[in-house]
This record gives sequence, C-alpha cells and structure tokens, in this order.
Amino acid sequence: MFNNNNKTILLTGTAGFIGSNFVPYFLDKYPNYNLVNLDLLTYAGNLENLKECESHPRYKFIKGDICNRELVEFIFSEYDIQGVIHFAAESHVDNSIKNPGVFVQTNVNGTYTLVDVAYKYWMEKPFKYKDRYLSTNNYTLSNKDEASLPRFHHISTDEVYGTLTDDPRDMFTEKTPYAPNSPYSASKASSDMIVRAYVETFGLNCVITNCSNNYGPKQHDEKLIPTIIRNALKGNPIPIYGDGKNIRDWLYVLDHCKGIDLVYHNGKKGETYNIGGRNERTNLQIVDRICSILDEVHPITKNYKLSTINHQLKSYKDLITFVEDRAGHDKRYAIDASKLENELGWKADENFDTGIVKTIQWYLEKYIGGVN
Repeated sequence: MFNNNNKTILLTGTAGFIGSNFVPYFLDKYPNYNLVNLDLLTYAGNLENLKECESHPRYKFIKGDICNRELVEFIFSEYDIQGVIHFAAESHVDNSIKNPGVFVQTNVNGTYTLVDVAYKYWMEKPFKYKDRYLSTNNYTLSNKDEASLPRFHHISTDEVYGTLTDDPRDMFTEKTPYAPNSPYSASKASSDMIVRAYVETFGLNCVITNCSNNYGPKQHDEKLIPTIIRNALKGNPIPIYGDGKNIRDWLYVLDHCKGIDLVYHNGKKGETYNIGGRNERTNLQIVDRICSILDEVHPITKNYKLSTINHQLKSYKDLITFVEDRAGHDKRYAIDASKLENELGWKADENFDTGIVKTIQWYLEKYIGGVN
C-alpha cells in the first residue's frame, strides 16, 4: 500500500510511448507522489516499456478501460486520487481511418468518464471544491490556492488544428481555430472540448497541452521513425507516403515530458499550452537523415543479414519507396510554443540532430542488440 502522506496521481495510458517515458521521469523527480497507472494494454501499450518501474514502491499498475466508470470511481476512492494526467488515447491516424468508432469510444467517451468522475470526487457542486482541498474558507480562490487544488491535465495533439500553409510564418498557436481532418484528430478535438466545458461549466481545475510529433525511445513500431529504422536494418522497402514533402514539427519525448510537468504544476486553470520542438522536417528529410546516420554507425557492408539479401545496395537510402498517400493527410504542422516558453520557462533540451542520434542508438539496441 502507498504511503498515505504522499499525494496520489492517476496516470492513464502510460504503458504507451509518451507515458512510459513520463513515468520514470516523474517518479524520480517527485518522491512525494504515488502514481497509479490505468491502462488497457491495447496494441500500443506494452508493460515492457515500464519494466524499470514495476517494483517501485510508489507505482502501481492497474489493467482496465478508462471508459469503465465503475472501475474509475473505485480507483479514485481506493487511492484518494488528487490529480489526473490523462495520456490514454487511440492515436494512429491510419487505424482511425479503418475504424473510427474505436477512436470515438476511447478518446471521447473515455475522457468524459475520467473528467466527470474527477469532478464528482473533488467537488461538492459547480465552482466549489470539497473543504478538505481548501486552505481557505474564502471560495474566491487566489492563484496560489487554485494551483494547490486537484488538477486534471489532458494531453492532446497539434492535429486538432488541421493543416498549415507552406509559409514558415504560419504556425499553430493556442488561439488557432480547431479544424481536425481525420477521425483521430476529430476525436481528440472533441475530448479537448469536453475538458474545456468542465472548466467553464463546473469550475474544474483543468489544463490542456497540445503537442507536436514526438519521437524517441519506446515509440510503437508502426510510427514513422521506428518504421524507417526497422525496415532499413532488415533490408525491407522504407515506405514514404505520397511525395514525402509533408512537414511535421518534431519534439523529443523527454522534452515533452518536461513540458507536461511544468504545465501540470504551474499552468493556469482553463488554459491550453502548445508544446513543440521548433524542428520542422519533411518526411523525406527525416528518412534521409536517419539513413545517413545508419550508413555511418551501422553500414550495409557490416550488416550481415542485409548484405546477404542484396549485394547491390550501397546505402540504406536505396531502400526508400514511395507509396500511395494516406487519406486526409495534412500537409504541414508547426507549433508556436512561445506561451509555454515565456510564461512557464520551458525550453527544449534537444534539437532534432541530437535527439535523432539518441533515438537511433536506442532502436539499434532494441532491434539488433547495439552497434556491431
């Protein structure tokens, strides 16, 4: 059982990519927090991602569905949950095109279940928290008092904003109107609006962060960067959608975790904060850079399996193959993180050139046991 003197925070979906990087970071930084991880372990969740945490005395894993209201209510009551950081989501765009209903169920209904249970557990009625959370009898709370209240932090995506022009001055800000173009982004936009409604209607202490494309250790194999690395090492074609000129803003996952930490603790109630790496790259640039690094650290001539498949290959770049573009494929994303930088002092520690080297090293260890 947890130390009752600690505050217990419910994390959802942290057996996935971003959450599994967040948990060890958060455990290490905050010795006064207990963490409960609720995760259904669907295709994107893997407890191997949290192997380092499984025996930690301040961490507990519960397998379950965020849509299961009875279970969520039990967790709040059993562990006296005093904060939520909500990562859980169906997130792969291709899958949302094939089966949109799953995304609506998890991302919309699941978020509603969590935020509604939090509201009913923490508050007596709209705009009145239960007395045990208040350090003052004055219910017109100061910013300091407000920050000490139980908080619901919703993790979202830049895809809710739609797509941008090619003009580099055109960037997503917190004031950009929502214009989601895929079932995935539409479901995330819907969940953002539900959280916003609980702030405006009930006074719940919520914040939202919208992030750009993450990369780094523990990402699911189906995502772009792991797919490039895995296929290259196996000598398989490296698939690139369309002309490969779609642009994304790439954010190293640990930098994202540090941004979440800042917003959860210091963000203003009801506010949205964009987290982006200021690292715009086309998909072609991404694959070119990864192949160049692999050519240097694990060249084809030393890749025994690959050299036996095709002696003609001189570079991993020879494996690049263009495939039919994805439906509803947004052209460009780019986040302006000025609000987070200026108001909360966040700054990315990694640029793409440093982050991608660390990422490739991790996947080399995963796929082939390190560099030969």
